[in-house]
Amino acid sequence: MAMNLQTNDEPEVMMDINTTPLIDVMLVLLIMLIITIPVQLHSVNLDMPQSATPPIKKPNIVRIEVDARSVVNWNGKPLADRAALDARLREAKAQDPQPELHIKAQGKAKYEAVAGVLASAQRQGLTKIGIVGTEQFAAP
Repeated sequence: MAMNLQTNDEPEVMMDINTTPLIDVMLVLLIMLIITIPVQLHSVNLDMPQSATPPIKKPNIVRIEVDARSVVNWNGKPLADRAALDARLREAKAQDPQPELHIKAQGKAKYEAVAGVLASAQRQGLTKIGIVGTEQFAAP
């Protein structure tokens, strides 16, 4: 009895599907889909109701300058004495809205004169006070 063994030199038949071409086709379709989709805006248009309140009025700006001789200037006009400054500050306090005080002191002005202007403004009840002209000392 002889046993007959067959030897096949042919490779075994592959039974799985080759998915590489399918993946390529899917990637091409995905790219085409991305290209053809219109660009979407990230904003939503809304019709908002309008406010019934009147617009806010900008306050007046009062420029107070103390020069080297300690003379106080109100918007460029020199004041006679501290009583005139107090009278102007009282008028400013009565305004609605309250004006902004921009105080500028020249380099040679005495500290006493500038401190007096600040104290008078505080005494009269003004709250919107700013020191201007110090931009040269600001950090870069």
